[in-house]
Amino acid sequence: MNYLVDEKNSGERIDKFLTAVMDNVSRTDVQKLIAAGEVKVGGSVAAKNLKVETGMVVVVDKVPEKEASTLTPENIPLDIVYEDDDIVVLNKPRNLVVHPGNGVQNGTLAAGLLYHFKENLSAVNGPLRPGIVHRLDKDTPGLMVVAKNDAAHRHLAHQLETRTLHRTYNALVWGCPRDLEGCIDAPIGRNPKNRLKMAVVKGGKESRTHFVAKEFFAFATLLELQLESGRTHQIRVHSRYTGHPVVGDPLYDGREESLSRVPPLMRDIAEKVLEIAPAQLLQAVKIELIHPTTGKKLKFKVPLEKPFAQALKLLKKECPAEAPSYDEDTGFRDFDAGIRFEEESDFDEFVEPLEMPIEDVAPPIKERKTRRERMAEKAANAARRKAVAAERKRIKQEKAARRKGIPPEDFVQPGYEPTIDPDLL
Repeated sequence: MNYLVDEKNSGERIDKFLTAVMDNVSRTDVQKLIAAGEVKVGGSVAAKNLKVETGMVVVVDKVPEKEASTLTPENIPLDIVYEDDDIVVLNKPRNLVVHPGNGVQNGTLAAGLLYHFKENLSAVNGPLRPGIVHRLDKDTPGLMVVAKNDAAHRHLAHQLETRTLHRTYNALVWGCPRDLEGCIDAPIGRNPKNRLKMAVVKGGKESRTHFVAKEFFAFATLLELQLESGRTHQIRVHSRYTGHPVVGDPLYDGREESLSRVPPLMRDIAEKVLEIAPAQLLQAVKIELIHPTTGKKLKFKVPLEKPFAQALKLLKKECPAEAPSYDEDTGFRDFDAGIRFEEESDFDEFVEPLEMPIEDVAPPIKERKTRRERMAEKAANAARRKAVAAERKRIKQEKAARRKGIPPEDFVQPGYEPTIDPDLL
C-alpha cells in the first residue's frame, strides 16, 4: 500500500501519519510494522522517528492482520455516568480488569462493554479491547471514557497525546510530602528485579505526575493528582519513589511495610485504615475532555468510593492535622492557622516585660571543643607536666651536689654539656 503525504500532514512523525491514513490500525500496530522493516520511504526502510514531508510516498509492504476476536460478551453491570452516539463515560468499580491479558480472560470490562453495546464500539485497539481508549488498574476505581466509533476513538487518543483530556485522581499517601504542590518527573519502566512491578529506572519512558496536597492527617495526606503521561501504575510508582506510598497498596509498600513510620500512639488507627482499605486508596474522581463531534468541553465527577470515604472519615475524627510548613533546617513543623503576626494584637495594651534578677538568668550554654582544640590542649598539658618533672629533678640533683661539697659554679645541670676548650685536647 502506498500513501502520499499531503501538505497538512507535513512534519508529522511517520507512525502518527500512518495511524491517521490507515484503516483499523493502532499506533502500536504501526510502530511494530516500522520496527519489522515493513515501512519504506524512497526504497529504504523508514526510521521510527522519521518526519514525513509533502510529496513523500510511504510504502507499507504488509498490513497487520487483526486477530480473530475470542472475547465473549458477559452481562457485567456498568455504572454509566454519560452516554451519547460517540462516547460513554462510566465509573469503573474496584476489582474489575479492563481488558483480557496476563492470564485473565473472563470477567473484564471489555466483555461487559461488548454485551451492552454490541457492535457499537470502536475497533481501533483490536477485538480484545473494543472501545477502550485508556485503562485503570484492576484495584483502582474511577472514571473512564469509552469510544463508540473509530473517529471518536482517534479524537480522544489525540486529546490524550496533546494533554487536552485531563484525568484527576485522589490518593491517600503515607506521611506528608516535602512539597505540598509540585510535579514528579521520573522515567518509569519494568522493574529489573521483579517483572510484575514497575519502577523508576534509567532509560524508562518519560513520566510526569502533578500533585497538590488537599487534606492532612497525623500520618497521612490526601493528594489530588493529574497525569501528564499514562504509564502502567504511574501514580503508585511515583508515590513510592518519593517515599510516600499509596495507603493500602499491596504491590508498592503501602500496607504493613509502612506501619513502622507511624507514631506508636497512632498505630492502632493506621491498622484500622488498612483493614478498611481493600487495596490502594486511589481513585479517578474527575475527567475533562472535548467532545469528538460537538467540540464542547465536558466535565464529569464522581464521589469517593465507600472504603476510601470511610478511611477519610476515620482519619478526620481520630487524627486531623493542620497544614504543615517546611523549614530547610528543622524540617516540618506544625502550623497554627490561628496565628497571624501581621494582625493586631489581641491585648488591649502593651505589657512591659518583667525584669528578671541576674541570678535567675540561665548560664550560657558551654560550647563543645573541636577535636583539634582538644588535641592541642592535651599536648600543652603533657608539655607542662614534663617541664615540672624536669625542674624537680634539677632541684634534687643540685641538693645532692651541695651535700657532696661540689661548689655551685661547678655544678652541671641535667641535659647540659659544657663547652670544652680545644687547647686542652
